[in-house]
Amino acid sequence: MTASAFINTSEPAADQTSPDSSSDATPLTVTALHKSFGSQIVLDGVDFKAEQGQTVVVLGRSGTGKSVLLKLIVGLQRPDSGSIRIHGQEIAGLEMDRLNQIRKKIGFLFQQAALYDSLTVQENVEFPLRRHTTLSDAERRQKVSALLASVGMEHDLNKLPSDISGGMQKRVGLARALALDPDLLLFDEPTAGLDPITAAEIGELILKLKKERNLTSVVVTHDVHGAKSFADRVILLREGKVVSDGTFPELERSSDPFVARFLQDAA
Repeated sequence: MTASAFINTSEPAADQTSPDSSSDATPLTVTALHKSFGSQIVLDGVDFKAEQGQTVVVLGRSGTGKSVLLKLIVGLQRPDSGSIRIHGQEIAGLEMDRLNQIRKKIGFLFQQAALYDSLTVQENVEFPLRRHTTLSDAERRQKVSALLASVGMEHDLNKLPSDISGGMQKRVGLARALALDPDLLLFDEPTAGLDPITAAEIGELILKLKKERNLTSVVVTHDVHGAKSFADRVILLREGKVVSDGTFPELERSSDPFVARFLQDAA
């Protein structure tokens, strides 16, 4: 998906934040978030925060609104009601110019990596730098090289996406998501379709980013086993509601029958 796929809206925000509130240190605050498609309720009053440097994992069965939640956070879709604040700035209903400025500080790794088929690995990572920065050619090449080195892809600059594996495509997608030095990183099923070894490598990359960049991340995944290795907090959704929010040990100690059944089925 390209930047042009972002949805435009010129309606004013229902709860426009005061200028001072944009200095809020909390990277992401979601409050009373609702989203429906026709008669189907997808999110039904979701609340959570992602603190600086935290990796928050969102779990739930298929169709519980996990990917929709990410699309709302990045502004690809609009909530029916509720609040999404990025460092205190309400994003729901923002004009496109202001929303795009905030999006530059949000990295998004799509489930299928969403690389441009006709561009090389280097050109894919370079794309946001060409579009959103004034770096010189030499500065862009240097940054792209560093980004690809950080995900172990520095030797594949001139390959096309069709020439590399699914796991390697995820790595390139991650390098591209980091190109504009985001404050917040969103992962949509980062290990989907990968073998266990490659999936573990992606999990190690998430941990590495947290350690080296102090990045705040929200990870939507079905991979419960893998998520245990990098999650600081786990949010479990059921029918659009948060039924558990805490650490993995707290999740495993839950007396809620749904939580126990979910963990058993995911084992």
